[in-house]
Formats: sequence, structure tokens, C-alpha cells
Amino acid sequence: MKDYRTYLFDIDGTLLDTIELIYRTFRATLAHFKGPDLSRETIVSHVGIPLVKQMEIYLGPMGEREEEILAYHRTYQFSIYRDYLRLFPGVEELLRELKRRGKKTGVVTSRTTESLNKYLDHFSLTGFFDIFVTPELTPEGKPHPGPVLYALEKLGSTPEETLFLGDAAVDIQSGDRAGVDTAFALWGPNRAEDLPLRPTWLVKSLSDLLA
Repeated sequence: MKDYRTYLFDIDGTLLDTIELIYRTFRATLAHFKGPDLSRETIVSHVGIPLVKQMEIYLGPMGEREEEILAYHRTYQFSIYRDYLRLFPGVEELLRELKRRGKKTGVVTSRTTESLNKYLDHFSLTGFFDIFVTPELTPEGKPHPGPVLYALEKLGSTPEETLFLGDAAVDIQSGDRAGVDTAFALWGPNRAEDLPLRPTWLVKSLSDLLA
């Protein structure tokens, strides 16, 4: 694999195994607010989309209920995350080695700042990153190129020297539209053959980024 100066990462399904946590939280929220009884496959297929948009897919326009629904969802997830949140193998080793090599690193995620900080702190990973791009920081989320371009601007990096690793179509689309090379995490919940466009790299393990 090419040696890059800047490495950007998605979080859910890429560095953190949050799929069971996300699934259980959505099931609880939808049951509480009398939403549809959705399959695991359906819920997982929307991982990577900003939370508000994902909730609207299931419940329709939330209107005045939005704050109540999101607060319930957040509170429930925070109440169970210690039981279901996992770190994918090799995450800490990769991040430690990238910092040793002097690389710039960042997170580009659809997860809110509050939960992102909580989950990275849980594994003592926060200090490995130079920037965190969350939905609060850009008008458009993934698959729009805005979040990736925002990270590049703040890091002083160029697209040509940057790799974006993710596990969902929105990650590959966002990176491609921003002009950066993309890598698809094959250990995530999605299949490479379902992607609408081909990433630059297919990655079997995090150690591949150091090859």
C-alpha cells in the first residue's frame, strides 16, 4: 500500500465495533416511540448516515418530538455501551505506529461529538488523533465531500497525500468526491461488492495500512 502523510478514519464499523450497540439502541428507541419493528440487516444498512436522517427514515419527520426522541436514544445507548462496545483488533497498535512515523490522523464520522468523545475516551484513543470532524462541524455530512475537505483544511493536508478508511458506501463516496484515496474495511458489516463505486484499496486488516 502507498505511504500517505495523512490518514482519516471513520469510526463505527471501522475502528470501533459498535454494530450490536447501534442495533440494540435503535430497537429500544423504535419500540419506545411505537416505530416499525425493523430487522438487524435494515438498521445496519443505514449505519454511517447522520442520526437525525436515520431516525427520520424509520419514524418520519420528527417535528417537535425530535429533541425527546434523540435524548431517549442517546441516554439509552450511554446506559448500555460498556456491555457492547468493542475495539477492532489492531486499532491501538496502528494509531501508535502512525504517530511514531509522524503521520497526521483524523476522524471523519457521522457520530456526534458527545458520543465520539465518550467512546474514544473509553479506550484511551483520543490523544492519537489530530482532528475530529463530526456532524456539528459541517453543513453536509457524508457522502458529501465537505467533512473530508474540512479535515484536510484544518490539517493543512492535500488530497493527494491523504487516505480515508471506512466501512460504508458513504465513506467511500465522501472520500472520492473530496479527491482523496479511499480504503474499504472488509471487517465491517458491509460488503465490498455492494459499493456503488470501487475504493482505491480493499483492506483485510488494519495492519495492511502499514505495509
